[in-house]
Parts: sequence; structure tokens; C-alpha cells
Amino acid sequence: MNSMNESSRSSTTIAIQASLKKRYARERRFQWYGRIAVLTGFVFLFILLADIVVKGTPAFTQHFIKLDIDFNAQEMGVGQTPSTGELAAADYSAVVKSSLREMFPDAKGRSEKKALYRLISIRAEYTLRDMVLENPALIGTRAEVWLLAHSEAGSYLKGQVDPATPESDRRVKDMQIAWLDTLAQAGRTESRFNTTFFLSGDSREPELAGIKAALYGSFYTLLVTFCLAFPIGVMAAIYLEEFAPRNRLTDLIEININNLAAVPSIVFGLLGLAVFINFFELPRSAPLVGGIVLSLMTLPTIIITSRAAIQAVSPSIHEAALGVGASKLQTVFHHVLPVAMPGVLTGSIIGMAQALGETAPLLMIGMVAFIMDVPAGVTDPSTVLPVQIYLWADSPERGFTEKTSAAIMVLMAFLILMNGLAVYLRKRFELK
Repeated sequence: MNSMNESSRSSTTIAIQASLKKRYARERRFQWYGRIAVLTGFVFLFILLADIVVKGTPAFTQHFIKLDIDFNAQEMGVGQTPSTGELAAADYSAVVKSSLREMFPDAKGRSEKKALYRLISIRAEYTLRDMVLENPALIGTRAEVWLLAHSEAGSYLKGQVDPATPESDRRVKDMQIAWLDTLAQAGRTESRFNTTFFLSGDSREPELAGIKAALYGSFYTLLVTFCLAFPIGVMAAIYLEEFAPRNRLTDLIEININNLAAVPSIVFGLLGLAVFINFFELPRSAPLVGGIVLSLMTLPTIIITSRAAIQAVSPSIHEAALGVGASKLQTVFHHVLPVAMPGVLTGSIIGMAQALGETAPLLMIGMVAFIMDVPAGVTDPSTVLPVQIYLWADSPERGFTEKTSAAIMVLMAFLILMNGLAVYLRKRFELK
């Protein structure tokens, strides 16, 4: 009998051990599946970031070409003692072309001269004009001047054009490559940090295009968004969580808030187009309208995260404040809200970061316009950084391709900065 019991216990033990072994094996497999999933996500993220960085880094440099400029009054179309107006309207492109022809006399035909002139950016005319306006004594003299290279010439000098590629498959022709090589060997080319990218607005020419107007537009748009969405969202969350009665109406409001958080962003753009532009006749393509639309889109996120932060506050804080005679309003604003503020700020900043990266609703209200001038206020025509990226991505020139990736790098830097700010504020308020 004892042997039968021992045999039964032994078989039961073996079965339990086998079951445990299978369970532990399943757990280990699940852990490995999780590790593989996380690793796969990081690999794809790394590939994406590496591709953006590799393509965008060249946009932060630009090349200049040194030319011997003869400020000949006759060639510029001015007199020997010209006025300021005459100097401003002088033909500076003529002296640039004359300098290029002097350096490369082998360029004979019309097409060859056109290719030669294309080595220098159109900005060279304005550079020379500013020099002469600042120092009119340059008229009649000869000077060495560093002038901005055209984007196509710059792409070759950056090593982005392979000379072995058939000439028909590249924009930089063999003659231009030979001229650029001659200039480089003579020490007449130079690479500099591309300040134009940060200090200029959009342009038809890739080497002159910058993100300054888009940065200002993004700033004004986010300013309007924050000023509307943050106070309204936090106040709505406080009322719904602390003061609103529990009935069907508040339940309906909460359901609609949760549903609004899942509405596609382009729907908010259609709302802005129909209501704020067509009905209220607010200025089209302005940060004011863009900010209002983005604030409507951000409100559900701020309300939901703020309510979650308020719910996470310990009930003992409510009870202690009420127990010492504080009113409901004092309890909320003097005790509950300061404790919930880390979560409130985190949710708000995440919502603002989401608004910073939005494109679809802004396209619907006309912020896709070609904007060169920097906006001076919330009612001036402007664009934003994501829309600027969209516009450049649609351009065929290689110079715009690298600037698209560079603008994405700047946008990602702002998003990382905002998320870092959210983490910092959260930790700071938690310490307090």
C-alpha cells in the first residue's frame, strides 16, 4: 500500500515538475519575444534616424567660390559718381559673369556660358550690391570676393555627385565639374556653416532657402495654442473631476471628450476652414487660425491627462484640507492642483509636442503658402515647420532633399527638447 502511495506521489511530482518546466519555458520564450520586439523597434528607429542624419547633415554647410570682381562702372551701368539709388539698381550680375568668363575663356557658346554662370548663386548680386552700398569707393577697383555657390555646384563640392555617372543622369555637367575642379585646386572654394538655413525664409533656390519664417510661424502658432488649450483644458478637467455632478450629462461630455481625442486631425482642419475662415472671416494662412485649430485638437489630450493626474492625488489630501476648514475651492487650488501639477504639465507638453508636428489641419486652412517673409504677429501670413518640410519634400532639386532632412532634424530636436522639459518639470514638482 505504501509503495502504491509513494508511486502515486512520485508520478504526481513528476507531472508537476513537467508542468512547471513547460510554464517556465513559455515565460522564457515570451521574454525573448519581448526582447526581440524591442530590439526590432530600436533597429528600425536607428535606421530611420541614421538615414535622416546622413541625408540632412550636408545641409548645414554651404560652399563659396572666390572670384576676382572688377567693379567697372560702365559694365555695371552707372556713372563715375553714382547716387545711392543708382548703386542699388546697378547690374551686378554683369560683373559676376564677366569675372567667370575671364577665368574660363574656353566657355564660348551660349549653352556653355549659361552652364558657367550657373556655378554662382543669384545671391551674388545682392552680396555685391550690399558691399558697394556700404563702401561706394569700390567702384572702379578690383577685389577678391567670396560668393555663394549654386546648389548644384555645392552638391558636387560636397561629394554628392559621382562624376562616373552618365552625364544625362546628373544635373552637374562635365564642363561644370571640370571648372569646379579647377577652382578647388586653385583654393577658390570654401565650405562654411550654413547660416542661411537658420536666418532666411523660403526661396525658389535651394541654396537660399531657410527655416526662419517657418520657425517664427511655429512659435506664434504654438503660442496661440498654449494660451487657449492649457487654461481651458485644465479648468475643464478640474470642473469635471471635482465639481461636476455625476449624471448622464457629464457622462455624455466625458464620452465625447474621449471620442474627440481619436478624431483624425484633418477633421479639425475642415472645421477651421468652415467656421473660423469662411464664417468668422479670420485671416487665412495665419498663426491665429492655426493656433485655434490646434488648440481644439489638443484640448481632449490635456483634459484627459489632467483628469488622470487629479485622480491620482491621494484622497487623504482632500480629507486633510477639508478637515482643517478649507473650502472646496481652496482644497482644489491650494492642495490638490499643486500635487497634480507634474502630471498636468506632462500631459500639456506632450499635447503641445503633438500639435507642433501636425500638418494636415494646417494644410486645410491655407498654411501651405509660399512664405518668404518672417511673420511679425499672429495675423501675418506664415507657415510652420512641418508644412515647410512637406513643401520641400515635394521639390525635385537635390538641395531641397537635404534641407528636408535637415528640417526634420530641427523638428525632432524641438520635440526631444519639449519631452525633456516635461520630464524635468515632472521631477522638479515631484521633489517639491
